[in-house]
Amino acid sequence: MSSVRVVKLGAVIGARIDGVDIADGVHADTAALINAALLEHKVIFFRGQHSLDDESQLVFARTLGTPTRAHPTVTSRGVRVLPIDSRYDKANSWHTDVTFVDRIPKASLLRAVTLPPYGGTTTWASTEAAYDRLPVPLRALAEKLWAIHTNAYDYAADVDTRLHQPADTERQYREEFVSDHYETEHPVVRVHPETGRRVLLLGHFVKQFVGLGQAESTALFQLFQSRITRLENTIRWNWELGDLAIWDNRATQHYAVADYDDHFRRLSRVTLAGDIPTSVDGQLSRVVAGDASHYSTVVDPERLAG
Repeated sequence: MSSVRVVKLGAVIGARIDGVDIADGVHADTAALINAALLEHKVIFFRGQHSLDDESQLVFARTLGTPTRAHPTVTSRGVRVLPIDSRYDKANSWHTDVTFVDRIPKASLLRAVTLPPYGGTTTWASTEAAYDRLPVPLRALAEKLWAIHTNAYDYAADVDTRLHQPADTERQYREEFVSDHYETEHPVVRVHPETGRRVLLLGHFVKQFVGLGQAESTALFQLFQSRITRLENTIRWNWELGDLAIWDNRATQHYAVADYDDHFRRLSRVTLAGDIPTSVDGQLSRVVAGDASHYSTVVDPERLAG
């Protein structure tokens, strides 16, 4: 424990944790330190974890919370560990993981397995810092808004199909991704269950705002989303083999940069169960379509740290 060191990497987001060999096992006091660093810095990184494999990554994840199934709809590629495989998908857009269900995950643990010779970085943004930096009138507006999140969207919506025709593997992945339909109404501002801080809840799963038409929804989405992804709210990570990243999925968005041509990139992700978001006036998120009980338990906020 005394050798563990938290190195801050940015003013509002990002830290590296040194002095921990995760594959050797993590004691409860070290796990508590890691969770505290996660809450403070939003995304934390470990270098040199070359002994980790999928099983030991899962064992470590259990010291921080309760693992979910690998994914609510993509069930063909893993039970608890989801391979992030460039042959199937390049999710190069800003999002918070799995917001189309009611029980948004607490955190994700992502381990580098195979990396391209260049590119393939990931960027995270603090949705807490974005909320804190909103002008007072925009805060008041955001706190009244609710948004409909759904998995029924096109990953390639912003891709020019004249330049990129999806391969069969990509098409099959997208078909599986939308094989079960989910829609959930979430508050645009939620109260973080562990810190009590207010954070913005948006990202690319948003279809529209409750009570508003598509044109107004698009304008408002762009307004608030651009606030989240301002550079001063972000940190960009250059992956190395042996790296493990953990992010607080309730207080961040992330973007995997698809700038590595056709080179192969693979990472392994384990996800931790979370709670149902609560608005600033105490209302819980509402299911419109889909039942995510097979994917994840709903964790009492008092138990989220372990």
